[in-house]
Amino acid sequence: MQDILVLYYSHTGAVRQMAQLIARGVEKVPGMRARLRTVPRVSAVSEAVEPGVPDAGAPYAELRDLQECAGLALGSPTRFGNMAAPLKYFLDSTSPLWLSGALAGKPAAVFTSTASLHGGQETTLLSMMLPLLHHGMLIVGLPYAEQALMATRSGGTPYGPSHLAGVNADLPVSEDERGLCLALGGRLAGIAAKLAS
Repeated sequence: MQDILVLYYSHTGAVRQMAQLIARGVEKVPGMRARLRTVPRVSAVSEAVEPGVPDAGAPYAELRDLQECAGLALGSPTRFGNMAAPLKYFLDSTSPLWLSGALAGKPAAVFTSTASLHGGQETTLLSMMLPLLHHGMLIVGLPYAEQALMATRSGGTPYGPSHLAGVNADLPVSEDERGLCLALGGRLAGIAAKLAS
């Protein structure tokens, strides 16, 4: 079995739900399994205020999770058209992997959730791709063969799945958004399996 790392930061739970859907898509591919990981919040306080182990949900990511994965799905809510600070903070700690080329040649994909439909979904996805490209990863998007990309009235982009959560984060993940998350997980895992062989 090979692992696809599904690494995310979620503030209200929508990105976590997307990550779980992507993981389900990954696990439909024979020989592949999903490894769900998250990152802690970043605090302006000088001493650590987050527990060393999360109270609930996925464990916190470690650099070895990236080293050991056959592929990566990276997810974040949108913060002014960019990834959230906790995810960026974690990625900033990956210089040792960059220096050794540990991620070079591995496939990677991105996903996001926003409060408004035009709240920077695509720029957030692109911002998450930049460090992955610096690591030499191979970016995997969603082709328009996925019919939901043409039909969705909520989230969904060729750059990766997206979700419209609403200003109060009360909109559920739509059927199109769910389908695109599942499709991305399967696509990423399938490409990782082909690259491994």
